[in-house]
Amino acid sequence: MSAVQETFISHLVELRDRLLRAMLAVLVVFLCLMPWAGDVYDLLALPMMRTLPEGTHMIATGVVTPFFVPVKVTMMAAFVIALPVVLYQAWAFVAPGLYAHERRMGLPLVMGSTVLFVLGMAFCYFFVFGTVFSFIAEFAPKSITPAPDIEQYLSFVMTMFIAFGLTFEVPVAVILLAKTGVVSVDKLVAARPYVIVGAFVIAAIITPPDVVSQLLLAIPMCLLYEAGVIIARIIVKDRPDGGEQAIERIEGS
Repeated sequence: MSAVQETFISHLVELRDRLLRAMLAVLVVFLCLMPWAGDVYDLLALPMMRTLPEGTHMIATGVVTPFFVPVKVTMMAAFVIALPVVLYQAWAFVAPGLYAHERRMGLPLVMGSTVLFVLGMAFCYFFVFGTVFSFIAEFAPKSITPAPDIEQYLSFVMTMFIAFGLTFEVPVAVILLAKTGVVSVDKLVAARPYVIVGAFVIAAIITPPDVVSQLLLAIPMCLLYEAGVIIARIIVKDRPDGGEQAIERIEGS
């Protein structure tokens, strides 16, 4: 067996070990939370329950839905709690192949991305859900008694969590583009009008068809883009070539 094959196999073995450790961390947290799976779902449903009429509850239309939906929510919570371990395993796998300056930038990038994603979910849970559900409840006809299905509610919540989590990653993407020299800060500033239009288009596609939720996604996206540009201007020495030399080096390598 050649040295190249041995190295490739050793990398596969290490990747398997890292994946198993990450999955084990999620599984351990999941098993610890399972006795309180119903309470975990109740916590997730709290923003909706606060806006429902008194005495109204959410419904489950499927036979096994009352069991599987809390399990899915608990698995999601377990993954979020175990995320530092998962990211550490990913970082430990790729770090040996990076240069010293890449390792210095990589770890803060990973940790910052994690914190921002969780902050996006928290912003969605504590502010967006309450605002959107209250807005919808005010416009609901008095002749209708809302009783949301728990499976559809979970689908809606997951979509919103992912949308706002990724939205809060915008500063990281902007800083990374400027730091690597792919795009200059001046070009990022010039792209502001297109970013604003794109933010509202994305918000209109992802969020429910109401103005409030669209604004609550599009406006933070624009503000976070602006924050990323400001931070990039501070920490990155702007390149007059707009990153063209960096792109040429990548293409020539």
